[in-house]
Amino acid sequence: MYYAKDAPSISEKQLSSDEATVIYDKNGETISRLGAQDRDYVKADEIPKTLKSAVVSIEDKRFYKNNGVDPVRILGATFANVSGSSLGLQGASTLTQQLVKLSVFSIAAKDRTLRVKSQEAWLALQVDKKYSKDKILEFYINKVYMGNGVYGMGTAAKYYYGKSLSDLSLSQLALLAGMPQAPTSYDPNKYPDYALSRRNTVLQAMVNNNVITKSQANEASKTSIKSGLVKSPSIAGSSTVNSKVVDSYVKQVISSVEAKGFDPYTDGMKIYTNLDLDAQKQLYKIGNTNDYVQYPDSKFQLGASITNPNNGKVVAMLGGRQTGNVTYGLNRAVQTDRSSGSTAKPLMDYGPAIQYLNWPTSRKVKDEAFKYPGTNIKLYDFDRQYQGKITMRQALVQSRNIPAVRTLQDVGISKATNFLSNLGISQKSNYTLQNGIGLYISPLQESAAYAAFANGGTYYKPYYVNKIVTQSGKTYRYSSQGKRAMSKATAYMITDMLKGVMSSSTGSGTTANIPGLYQAGKTGTTAYPSDIASNYPSTASMDAWFTGYTRHYSMSVWTGYDQQNTASGFLSQQETLISQSIYKSMMSYLSSSVTNENWVKPSSVTERTVDGVKELFKTNSTYDTSGTSDDYSTNNSTSVSSSSRTASTPAATSSDTSAKSSSNSNSSNSSSNNSSTSSSSSSSSASSSSSSSSSSSTKSSSSSKN
Repeated sequence: MYYAKDAPSISEKQLSSDEATVIYDKNGETISRLGAQDRDYVKADEIPKTLKSAVVSIEDKRFYKNNGVDPVRILGATFANVSGSSLGLQGASTLTQQLVKLSVFSIAAKDRTLRVKSQEAWLALQVDKKYSKDKILEFYINKVYMGNGVYGMGTAAKYYYGKSLSDLSLSQLALLAGMPQAPTSYDPNKYPDYALSRRNTVLQAMVNNNVITKSQANEASKTSIKSGLVKSPSIAGSSTVNSKVVDSYVKQVISSVEAKGFDPYTDGMKIYTNLDLDAQKQLYKIGNTNDYVQYPDSKFQLGASITNPNNGKVVAMLGGRQTGNVTYGLNRAVQTDRSSGSTAKPLMDYGPAIQYLNWPTSRKVKDEAFKYPGTNIKLYDFDRQYQGKITMRQALVQSRNIPAVRTLQDVGISKATNFLSNLGISQKSNYTLQNGIGLYISPLQESAAYAAFANGGTYYKPYYVNKIVTQSGKTYRYSSQGKRAMSKATAYMITDMLKGVMSSSTGSGTTANIPGLYQAGKTGTTAYPSDIASNYPSTASMDAWFTGYTRHYSMSVWTGYDQQNTASGFLSQQETLISQSIYKSMMSYLSSSVTNENWVKPSSVTERTVDGVKELFKTNSTYDTSGTSDDYSTNNSTSVSSSSRTASTPAATSSDTSAKSSSNSNSSNSSSNNSSTSSSSSSSSASSSSSSSSSSSTKSSSSSKN
């Protein structure tokens, strides 16, 4: 009674309403409702008596005798908890209490406190006092979640059987009556064995409750659980915008909410996200029409993610193009099965070199003949030429592979791994030299990592949901707490070099350049493994990336084919530029409504002119300005053969700006896009669905381009 006095009120609207979760964009506009619009509300006089009997028998056999709370069941449940035995078919809550819980309270385990249970019981007494048993059954039967975004047994009858409740058999009604306890597990299409067991349990409960005979139960139990099921039921649920437009984002929102301990299908909550709906619509148009970018065919795929560098909010996301009517399909923006190629170089090579070794942008690195340690495998650049000693700036702008791997040698795998970890990037196996020219990460991970360069060195874990409001009115707020991933000097110096990737005549990302906009970015392409490279033109690529950023947005784009090892599943040289065109179109749109701000040089960076070029140095740091990256040293060694994701061995590769050389690569979860040699994913970023691969289930070796 102490807790009950503070119980919330309960209205008929709450009892009769659906429990759909509503998802909102950043401005509070509804973007999706899970199941609400498809509910068929069935009045008490339209509900078959058999269904009422089945529900009462399995959920609350003394329903017609209790007053909303059943002391016998409470004592029984208490005894079962103390003794450790099972309560059997029934729990402590009456059917009325379950209705109250669905209408007012969160069903999340963390919210099932003594206070809540007491208030639930008190409200159940009030509901039982005010409404008839038939009306309470009506509320319950229309409110329960039935799986697949379906609410209410009337809607479930249409979804699973394509019929009204009045047209269903005893066997079918018994199945529906038993589903609310575990609607996903008892889905007859997905888990027929569990569904069969549950249906028969309900039939036996009906026999025990004297509402059907043993012979009726036996006859119904002989019916196949698949009998009468719709072969391809349409997924319930609706959206106030085209569901295709927001599909990938909503899918990640649901996963995020579930990871927080909620069930968006049964908790009836309000979810407020960070989605910029206008940006999402624009990204969808860019990906699904030829008005902005010319795509070679309908099978050409992409994955794109846009984050806010200043707080980690995921602004927009596209998981694919021309995906048909699939709901919550493969989201290529979060898949990690494809090599990122040379977009890895700032993350694993040059960023750590500045951070830990205090290298200036004028640091000389060797672009000379190179073999992977412990092997006879040579590493090449896209042009299979050597430029001798060049500056770190030149090496990054031109996306040369050999200087990048030599830089990683000097940094050491341990320091590089630590740098990646600070940016939210990790893998179970040890990194190897090949990862310096390719990482298996997603566009989401890469956009978030590059965002740290954009904001001056702080990493924000990307997130979708900023607020959840439960049925009971409890509010949960979320944000990403930034952490220092690198110094301001490192972030500024990397950004300064990456500007040249887009603006310099020798840069690999000039197609992405937006005149007048302060921006920085990096390209990445991957080549085919040497064992199948001969099946494709010498200039063919498997994947092409572009990741770029301004002060306000960070965007990463992957492009390629799900089935990359087919006759038409490769990218021509011209098609590798599409990722840059997608970035350019979208960033032009995004930047039109925000200020165009350049990065301000921090006091920890000093500018000097070296050989006629303005170069950057860490203020007061000590280093040999005339030094050159040394050959592989024993202290930093990580043998290629130690790669955990072994496929073959690394070999030649090429750069973004030209054809790639044939190469083998043995990457331990590394990739070599826009780089030299790296293991490319045997399955595409979409391999989790229908994509085929060049090798089996391991990462196959592949050469990589710039």
